[in-house]
Amino acid sequence: MSQSANLKDLSPHFLRATEQAAIASGKLRGCNDKNKADDAAVNAMRQAFDSIPVHARVAIGEGEMDKAPMLYNGEELGMGVHDPSMPKVDIAVDPLECTAHCAENLPNSICVLSVAPRGHLLHAPECYMDKIAGSAELKSHISLDKSVEDNIRSISSVTGKELKDIKVIVLNRPRNKDTINTLIDLGVELDLIQNGDIVGAMRAVNGDADLLLGIGSAPEGVISSVAVKGSNGVFQGKMWFHKKSYQEKVEKVLKNDAHKIWDEDNLCTSKNAIFIATGVCDGWIPGVHYNDDSAKTWSRIIYVETGEVKTIESVHRLK
Repeated sequence: MSQSANLKDLSPHFLRATEQAAIASGKLRGCNDKNKADDAAVNAMRQAFDSIPVHARVAIGEGEMDKAPMLYNGEELGMGVHDPSMPKVDIAVDPLECTAHCAENLPNSICVLSVAPRGHLLHAPECYMDKIAGSAELKSHISLDKSVEDNIRSISSVTGKELKDIKVIVLNRPRNKDTINTLIDLGVELDLIQNGDIVGAMRAVNGDADLLLGIGSAPEGVISSVAVKGSNGVFQGKMWFHKKSYQEKVEKVLKNDAHKIWDEDNLCTSKNAIFIATGVCDGWIPGVHYNDDSAKTWSRIIYVETGEVKTIESVHRLK
């Protein structure tokens, strides 16, 4: 198999990985143990990768080698680990996004990954990322270089909306307190989410909201950037360090780029890339439905090169 394989042709294999993770973790919806649900998703996804004909590397994931159960940064997966003839790819991955939502059976828990050829996804240690995302019409109008107020007024100018009619999604975290307070003062419609800013970014790109703002996790930022790139939207991210140790780790890998603003085109530098998410709990994507001997999953695939978006329904026989 060519090392420059079209990833669209391999998408059914990657889809199987998110589907299996969703089926495994979906059985634990409402279990009130997010680590148990996350463990199930990680193990199922890792096992699924054993039969994928690629040499995959986790470019950015949840944690490091000594923090199992996680798909850790730099972990190598796939049938091609010992076969140099197979394509080399990088993945940005969250085996179970919104682990707490799965544990409490709340909306928008998903199993998700983005894939690109080796060297074309940002490869960096786990940390936080300041993010902004919006629709195609906001290109060149919104930026992390601008203040919150300037971004909101730009949206008003471009869309013709009054401030009160602009909807902004923000993770409800203490680190976003200043952003939230500014948005309250501006009088916009504020949608505070507890988890799940990958879905939040897609809602902003697709028009369910006008903007995603605020500090979340960097792996989710890289994953989101691929989906946004394939949707012709706007995404920017800048590493944000809550501890000096995290800053030192990132600076060791990215050097001066540790402090730059990244956009969707330099977080993912190839159009030969795909985004795949499978629903665990109902929300942006329907969650897993179980019968006595089968499970039905719903997934969304975004092909960056063509901008094509597919929703896949699959029925899986349970052992």
